[in-house]
Amino acid sequence: KTGWYWLVEPLGTYTAPPLVSPSLGSISIPVPSVLEAPFDKNYERYYQVTDASGNRIHVAETEVVLDTDGRAARFRVTGNVDVVEDDVRNFSHSLYLALAGFGVGSLIVNALAILYGLKPLDKARAALERIRAGESEQLKGAFPREILPLANEVNALIDSNRRIVERARMQVGNLAHSLKTPIAVLLNEARVLERSHGDLVRSQAEAMQGQVQSYLNRARIAAQRESVLARTDAEPALERLVRVMRRLNVDKEFELTVTPPHLAVAMEQQDLEEVVGNLLENAARFAATKVRLSVTEAPEDIKGAEGSGRRHWVELAVEDDGPGLEPDQIREALKRGKRLDESKPGTGLGLSIVTEISNEYQGRLELSRGEWRGLKARLILPGITKDVA
Repeated sequence: KTGWYWLVEPLGTYTAPPLVSPSLGSISIPVPSVLEAPFDKNYERYYQVTDASGNRIHVAETEVVLDTDGRAARFRVTGNVDVVEDDVRNFSHSLYLALAGFGVGSLIVNALAILYGLKPLDKARAALERIRAGESEQLKGAFPREILPLANEVNALIDSNRRIVERARMQVGNLAHSLKTPIAVLLNEARVLERSHGDLVRSQAEAMQGQVQSYLNRARIAAQRESVLARTDAEPALERLVRVMRRLNVDKEFELTVTPPHLAVAMEQQDLEEVVGNLLENAARFAATKVRLSVTEAPEDIKGAEGSGRRHWVELAVEDDGPGLEPDQIREALKRGKRLDESKPGTGLGLSIVTEISNEYQGRLELSRGEWRGLKARLILPGITKDVA
């Protein structure tokens, strides 16, 4: 008793026996009244009933005139509602699984296509990192034709940038040479003047010389900062500086540590030597017996002078065993031309020059008391590791 039946019953004076499907047999199909399930304009009606076997069945019924004699018959076809709903439910489940599989497959295919399509951009990014690290001067590599115009434009930009830097350096050099001679003449003339007038002229000429040198440095650094190729390996550059300081200060002990040894600084070697040289000279001037220069990787969350966010930084610390400075003296020491000890030689421009140069590279200078109770100068500078590419 499947619930799938068909039945043809004669109507009116037509007395032929009814025709039934084998599955129906002697089971009778409940028939609602016309009021409960009325016929439509095509003389068809549809309703649901429950057969004797307990199956919910959907019935399609119509009455048809068979011939011109007026003989008519009622046709009824039924279907098992539960079976249909189960089939629909199973189909929906299978469809959902198929769509889910198709969706996951599409995501995987699209992800692979994107990864494969963007792979040339990874090569371009690695090439740019090598340029930034100073390991390459141009964007080199086998790029697809879609990216090749971009690579060519970047290389053209780098070439233009290099020409601008070279032109700026040439102009700075010309300016330095044009000013050096007049200032030297002033200093020589000051030496032959009477002491009172000579000291005044000499002090003003030295101040002018310091100011000119400072602005020349800033102009040179500004030009160099336009270049993305600035890179200096810390250990060899600082070893040369320490050797020079040992020869100039034979009565002082100088110690250098670079940890790890592969550290590199993202600045021109001349600028690195100038800032560290100023700090070492200052430390040697006030140290009792020893000076220590240590170079380490700065903490990951460190920020430069301009708060330039998370990037790689290098920390250089110069400390001595001299008298050190009090907090209010530290603030005064960073002022341009300020000399806290007039008995020591110098113009007082050293720390301010260090501050200016480090700021130009987005670094910063901090002063405090060190482990030996002397002055500790802590310099934070942008760094580069050799495994950057």
